[in-house]
Amino acid sequence: MVRAAQQWSAAPKPGGSCARRAQAEGGNQNAPRLIQIDHAQDITFAGVTLRNAPNFHIAMNRVEGATFWGLTIDAPADARNTDGIDPGASQDVTITRSFIRTGDDNVAIKAGDNGSSSHISIIDNYFGWGHGMSIGSEVNSGASDIMVRNLTLDGTTSGLRIKSDVSRGGLVERVTYENICLRGNRWPLAFDAKYDPRAQGSRIPVYRQIVLRHVRGDNGALMMRGVDERHALDVTLEDVRFASSATWQLEHAKVTADHSDVSPPLPGRTAEPLSRGSDACSSAFRDTDR
Repeated sequence: MVRAAQQWSAAPKPGGSCARRAQAEGGNQNAPRLIQIDHAQDITFAGVTLRNAPNFHIAMNRVEGATFWGLTIDAPADARNTDGIDPGASQDVTITRSFIRTGDDNVAIKAGDNGSSSHISIIDNYFGWGHGMSIGSEVNSGASDIMVRNLTLDGTTSGLRIKSDVSRGGLVERVTYENICLRGNRWPLAFDAKYDPRAQGSRIPVYRQIVLRHVRGDNGALMMRGVDERHALDVTLEDVRFASSATWQLEHAKVTADHSDVSPPLPGRTAEPLSRGSDACSSAFRDTDR
């Protein structure tokens, strides 16, 4: 167990400029992860602060049983590849009551060649800047039984994101997002099976039994894109409301919804009066410029 009052950090400024130079020149960033957990069981982190990792802050591979409670993870918004917590090929993982802002994915659930990921709970968390709550892009071994509940995404580039393509795709199923508050996101919803449109391969991403329930946001693109009609995304919307200026971008997506509870209306639907409900996100956001 790693307990409270412990702070781990790298240099005050991560290798952001070197990373950007490597990216521009087509090179690689030779930077270590801050914490790597491999082939482990029953891991607990509680009340720990992690800052300015040169690469991922916490990465997991083949972990069975892990709890991350009350963590603070903080890196500049332009620090490349500084994911917050990445469960990979892992089961029975809980991330709760944590504040995460990074230069890449706040959380990214992965399921590449090392194995599947399942039974993961992301509950009662606050994400500042970053690339959002992600699944992927490696999901060729399958990701399933994922619950994201009571999550605030404040200024993340993407909000709720599932990303993959035919070079690394697989089955992503039984994912529920519930009680989600979003603000200032370019893509509040980004479920994309063509993450790299130039990718080649036969590992087709299939997303099914994806449920969004009690989701609130403002502007941005609401994107759901499957590979083709045979592998259309399977998404259910229940009480999902964004600003009228938000735009749906649907391609090869089967969306099931009670249209009186969805705003703006899905393409091909006319606006209907929304049922009255409380503003669940009125007090969800806070000043995180610290």
